[in-house]
Amino acid sequence: MTTTNEPPATATDGGAVDGTTTSDPATKRSILLLFAGLMVTMLLSALDQTIFSTALPTIVGELDGVNHMLWVTTAYILAATIMMPVYGKLGDLIGRKGLFIGAISIFMAGSIIGGLAPDMTWLIVGRAVQGLGGGGLMILSQAIIADVVPARERGRYMGAIGGVFALASVAGPLLGGWFTESIGWRWAFWMNLPLGALAIFAAVMLLKLPKNTRGKPTIDVAGMVLLAIASTAIVLVTTWGGTQYDWDSLIIIGLIALAIVAGFSFVMVERAAAEPIMPLHMFKERNFVLTTASGLITGIAMFGALAYMPTYLQMVTGVNATQAGFLMIPMMGAMLVTSIVAGQLVSRTGRYKWLPLTGSFVIATGLALLSTMTPDLPIWILCSYLAVMGLGLGMSMQMLVLIVQNTFPNAQVGTATSSNNYFRQIGASIGTAVVGSLFVARLTELLDTRLPAAAAGATGDTNSLTPAAVRDLPDAVREIIVGAYNDSLAPVFLYMVPLVLVSAVLLMFIKEVPLATTIDRAEATETLNVLGDEDAVATEAPDAESHELTNVTEHSGPISIIRSQP
Repeated sequence: MTTTNEPPATATDGGAVDGTTTSDPATKRSILLLFAGLMVTMLLSALDQTIFSTALPTIVGELDGVNHMLWVTTAYILAATIMMPVYGKLGDLIGRKGLFIGAISIFMAGSIIGGLAPDMTWLIVGRAVQGLGGGGLMILSQAIIADVVPARERGRYMGAIGGVFALASVAGPLLGGWFTESIGWRWAFWMNLPLGALAIFAAVMLLKLPKNTRGKPTIDVAGMVLLAIASTAIVLVTTWGGTQYDWDSLIIIGLIALAIVAGFSFVMVERAAAEPIMPLHMFKERNFVLTTASGLITGIAMFGALAYMPTYLQMVTGVNATQAGFLMIPMMGAMLVTSIVAGQLVSRTGRYKWLPLTGSFVIATGLALLSTMTPDLPIWILCSYLAVMGLGLGMSMQMLVLIVQNTFPNAQVGTATSSNNYFRQIGASIGTAVVGSLFVARLTELLDTRLPAAAAGATGDTNSLTPAAVRDLPDAVREIIVGAYNDSLAPVFLYMVPLVLVSAVLLMFIKEVPLATTIDRAEATETLNVLGDEDAVATEAPDAESHELTNVTEHSGPISIIRSQP
């Protein structure tokens, strides 16, 4: 209990800060201004995961690297995945502002490398460097929102974050297609520089976060290294297995062994670490385990579909890159609407379990429909299938993050958020790699068996096929290639349906804990500093390991912290 010179004020809805609540106009304006700055950064990160989808066939054709196509996407996701827990834990330990600006700067450096890339090797290096920075953009943004908005009110903000993903998923393919068709695909990298500069400006001007006052933190270097090794080995197995190397080859078996050894060693290190990058006690929380497993499966389905649908649309339907981007709008528009509506419903009712559960069944339905695609399927029907997929994703993605954040106190919110997102990104890496591996392997096989020798000579190197080149081929040859693309990708979607249904079953066991209406934190000054009151000093902080909810109020004197039971 806090002792002050004056009696504590009564806690009010939303958690009082500086004598106000988050529903008060002044406080609400401050939060919205902060949120607007974070949205710029989240848009920057989200755009980069989608902008190359429509440009990718042209890029790999120009750089003669169709066989390395999946690495343009996988390199970014893998690097971002490795860095997520690092940013989350360091943000909890040393503060988020410096890390936030550093992550944006690294992302911009990767954009410069990619924009200047003379070949596929440098392009992939640039994407990997982008991922090293991009892994922190979304995690730190989500953690900062949790610092200033109670979980009950956070639903509408999480819905807006889902809207950013949906907007980026529409704008990304459109921009990628427009760049490809007009000023060149390299502008997909160059556009990040002004956006990154704007994001840094917003961070410097709007983020007033407290510096670390707990002394020199203990960094779990061993845990970070082992996690990076295990993550890399897993993705390499899914990427190379069955394509570049046989599943029973020495390299694949060695990578599987490396992943197992690194994973086991990681667990041992985390048990003894003073400040583990991924605390094992989190896995004792049922809601964390269930939502994390569901997020991993959702990541497989979402990114497996997103990564290769634009390529399919260009090669099979004959549209150009820009038109392929427009054809993705039904999926992302549905995701945008349902994400925002879901967030509003959660904030108003406090009920959330039914949303990701229903969303999983809808995603499974969308995947099943996509598996029935044929080259002569009307485009409007294909777009309706994509819209079904978007409806399910909008109901699921951000609600899972909200459930995780509501499970832990604010002192651990960065670590918990990043751990959850880490496994989702592992799912994205596996989904992109597995779908890509199955797609490319099957495509290569079908082209080799279906193309007559004379036709194969007319098409040139199939490793350098672009949508434009396919459109110019004779009808008989083009139909063979179009059929091969369709028969290579469509069945993969059906393979993912049982996996998504498993996700739905897991979510049935979620315990719907009431959403916190107040901000629980170990540093009471954090909210005050974010909203501009940097002079106030907390006289007591709640126990970081407890699940007590904390209201922060101010009188004319010191801060008082009033605890209430959950």
